[in-house]
Amino acid sequence: MALKLYVGNLNYNTTEESLRSAFESYGDVVSVKIIQGKGFGFVEYGSNEAAEAAKTAMDGKDLDGRPLRVNDARPPEKKPFGDRGERGGFSRGGDRGERGERGGFSRGGDRGERGGFNKRY
Repeated sequence: MALKLYVGNLNYNTTEESLRSAFESYGDVVSVKIIQGKGFGFVEYGSNEAAEAAKTAMDGKDLDGRPLRVNDARPPEKKPFGDRGERGGFSRGGDRGERGERGGFSRGGDRGERGGFNKRY
């Protein structure tokens, strides 16, 4: 199936060297990459057979005190530049008309008798 495996649920103290040594008994490991601070990484094999053997043997196996989750790696999703989807980003979206229904502070207008920072008595 896949030459590259996703390895999840890694201990944050697991190193690329220890991950390589855990997986190299199943075949020729071409590369190992741990995504720092995320708890997952990738192991790439030279053959499909080695990758399948490692996936079957290592899924659920304990490494550095945590049971591993091993699956075929998926290709990264291609996202168009600047497309932030539903997450927001710089555009807050929606028509607020005269800035009404916004809540929060009013930065302008007459302060009336409400006081202010530079009010002198």
